[in-house]
Amino acid sequence: MSEKERPSFEEALVKLEAIVEKLSSQEITLEKSVELYEEGLRLSKICSETLENAALKIEQIDQSKNTDKET
Repeated sequence: MSEKERPSFEEALVKLEAIVEKLSSQEITLEKSVELYEEGLRLSKICSETLENAALKIEQIDQSKNTDKET
């Protein structure tokens, strides 16, 4: 998936919330439920990766800050 196709964290989260709402509907077909579930998994993975990358970046900043203090 290219960066252009990849939604931002916020966009993915909004889409995930909409999917959860749709899946809660009793009028949804099984086929549509499976389709939405697959899309939800894809969006969930994007959110998880984004959060992991942010955590790593913060950790690197903290380590860099601590190294600077020691010198």
